[in-house]
Amino acid sequence: MAKILYIEDDLEISKWVIDVLQEKGHDVNWLSSGEGAIEKAMNADIAILDVMLPGLDGFSVGKRLKMENPELPILMLSARTSVEDRLQGLEFADDYLTKPFYPEELVARIDVLLRRFQGNRLEKVRIGHLDIFPIENRILDYEEKKEIILTGKQYQIFQYLLRHQNQILTKEQLYEGVWGESYIDGDKTLMVHIRYLREKIERDPAQPTIIQTIRGLGYRLKT
Repeated sequence: MAKILYIEDDLEISKWVIDVLQEKGHDVNWLSSGEGAIEKAMNADIAILDVMLPGLDGFSVGKRLKMENPELPILMLSARTSVEDRLQGLEFADDYLTKPFYPEELVARIDVLLRRFQGNRLEKVRIGHLDIFPIENRILDYEEKKEIILTGKQYQIFQYLLRHQNQILTKEQLYEGVWGESYIDGDKTLMVHIRYLREKIERDPAQPTIIQTIRGLGYRLKT
């Protein structure tokens, strides 16, 4: 059973989805708008968001949720099927399901996300000289037997890279995924944070082996 935060303003669709999820044993916390979503998400295992919401749209709400809790899986539901909308959603969300959909597909996608993220939380990840404990938000240099303390933003960047390990991420993807805002060309904020992050986790920050720079493209966490 999972605790699901479900945000949808259409009452008829909401009732149908809630019934489907409750039949599968899930505990559903329903909101009709993004108001109060940050607080409710603190106890959620997964968030399901409609795009068209009153007030802040689902994209804005989702970005804020991801910024506050990078380890919260987010599934977007939308009748908007264009490639542009899907790409916009997948900049921060972990899956995007278009309406109409079969209940079996919704349940299956939720199960996949829960397995992926809960697995990340439960397992220790070893990269180079680092042991990473995602559920504890803790990083240990096991060779020197000392804990590495990161700032909140440094850890969010590291966790975002970890979730996309071995993938090349552009500066735009990283910035928008962590800060939840559009990247402005020439902004050095991300570069500065990565420099300080490397000083804490790399054996030789001048020749990084964990967070690699892919020239002309972006960054990659190499495992």
